[in-house]
Amino acid sequence: MPLPSRVSPFGELFADPALGLFMGNRGGRIHTDAGALERRRWSSRQWICCVLEFKGRHRRVWGQSYTELFFLDEPTALAAGHRPCFECRRSDAVAFAEAWRSAFKLKERPRAADMDLKLHEERLADGLKRRHVMSAADLPDGAVAVVGDRAFAVRGSALLYWAPDGYAARQARPRSGTVDVLTPPSIVAVLAAGYSPRWHPSAGDR
Repeated sequence: MPLPSRVSPFGELFADPALGLFMGNRGGRIHTDAGALERRRWSSRQWICCVLEFKGRHRRVWGQSYTELFFLDEPTALAAGHRPCFECRRSDAVAFAEAWRSAFKLKERPRAADMDLKLHEERLADGLKRRHVMSAADLPDGAVAVVGDRAFAVRGSALLYWAPDGYAARQARPRSGTVDVLTPPSIVAVLAAGYSPRWHPSAGDR
């Protein structure tokens, strides 16, 4: 049985044999020695998105260290509230922080801790995934919205239906109205400022 180590855009952890394109963690260990999730779903505000391979390091998943989590792709990780890791994804993390600086008109690039503090406010409400009402027409590529009870990623003029193994279908993007958005507002602003997330191949071209 696979571990409940996959992360959905809703921030939920579930079991699925496909690991996706990225891994990450929520600041530390949130599993027991028996390989079960603890009641808490994060260890600190440092929620990061990492590459699957880095400098030949090998780990036993859900061993004695932090709890490894896996994402279909980067829009999924961003929707759940994770940001690029400054160690294994240095160039992406710097680009993310620069887009943050531009989006919020800061004089200097923000520190990781400052971004984590803001994101933690935006991704949770009473311990649950927080949704934000936004204009459907204004959402940038890579943002993830809820239509009905399903998650859809914005890709050009389309909404891509999210599934654990890839984007299963697409529909036209609304030209008006509002939607519940899973991606935290600060990350939506970062995407609008030019940060380009890494998509699963099933997303196709715009």
